Amino acid sequence: MREISGRTQVIAVALITALCMLGDSMLYVVLPLYWKEAGLDSLWEVGVLLSINRLIRVPLGPLVGKWYERTGGRAGLVVAVILAFVTTLSYGFQGFWLWLAMRSLWGVAWTFLRLGAYSLIVTVAERHNRGQLMGLYNGLYRLGSLGGMLAGALFATWYGLLPAALALACCSLVALVLVFLFIRPSFTNRTAVDVEETRASRSLWRQASMQKTMLTALLVTMVYQGMFASTLSRLIELRTPLLVLGGLVLGAAVLSSLAQGVRWCWEPWAAPVIGRLADRYGRRKMFVATLLTGSLLFACIQGGLPLEAWFAVLLGIQLTATIITTVMDTLAADEAAGQANSTAVMTCYSVITDLGAALGPLIAFWLDEHAGLPVMYLGLSIALFLIALSWSVRRGQGSQGSVP
Repeated sequence: MREISGRTQVIAVALITALCMLGDSMLYVVLPLYWKEAGLDSLWEVGVLLSINRLIRVPLGPLVGKWYERTGGRAGLVVAVILAFVTTLSYGFQGFWLWLAMRSLWGVAWTFLRLGAYSLIVTVAERHNRGQLMGLYNGLYRLGSLGGMLAGALFATWYGLLPAALALACCSLVALVLVFLFIRPSFTNRTAVDVEETRASRSLWRQASMQKTMLTALLVTMVYQGMFASTLSRLIELRTPLLVLGGLVLGAAVLSSLAQGVRWCWEPWAAPVIGRLADRYGRRKMFVATLLTGSLLFACIQGGLPLEAWFAVLLGIQLTATIITTVMDTLAADEAAGQANSTAVMTCYSVITDLGAALGPLIAFWLDEHAGLPVMYLGLSIALFLIALSWSVRRGQGSQGSVP
């Protein structure tokens, strides 16, 4: 079999992930606004559907992690692509229970995609390029978010959910070609007999650096991937339900997709650059500075800014999300590289981030109904500030990712 470089494999698994996540990304813009067309009865059901796929991933993570420790890569990615096609197609039909089942299946697909990518990157990367490869992966797979949010919002607005779901489902099948062309049957270099998994797992959680990294990942993903992403269209709708640009009337769904889609436009080139900077100058300094900036921007959302400045704040939050996600993933990969069983560490990290992202929409929509979005966003600002303070304090021994 021909030799495939590590960079090529990372690019391939990122594009596979992007194609598979088209339908999921569409929902974060469309579902909070077109939930009645999906056969739902309340916004609470929207929160459940946007969270259940992540809740499913929490118990599945360790099982899929063992799969990759024993079997490698290609088979898991094939399963993921097939499930992505089926679930995306189902979004054109109505009924809460059907959607609940399909969103759960998407959770299975994403678990295979994410852990497969993590396992591959930790295997092929070295310390000097780990941030760059992690940034490359994060940047390219977010093309799926861009396509899903922009194309999905436009198709759903013009034609309805069924045509949008059908179009995006067909696109996801292209990922099968990439799987068989560029992904080896096994891309890991470890087997299960190399590791005493249970004892290793217990020892991991006794390490202060591991605990701090995982707790931070939980909170950061809850804020950015869960609460902010799921409420952005609602936030825009409350501020400006309709916006006229050059005679074109744009609704909250399209505005939200544009606000989030700008991030996916810059991530393919920005995330690798951020990763290289983290490799060269240190993860910790970049992480703390970005958290403080994010805290300030979240506080400004409810500050009565002019509309142009308000949208600039939203874009600033998206930029901090790009930096924080790339650096956080690299910190976790640094932890994994220093452990006997790197797959177990990345499995723990994946489970923790899934839990945070799953709790985010549930908490966000509950707070929206009981306290309002202004109170919620003020709380997010305070949370990021406290996380930054915790990382600004140096300990005697840090993780490998805690570079000065």
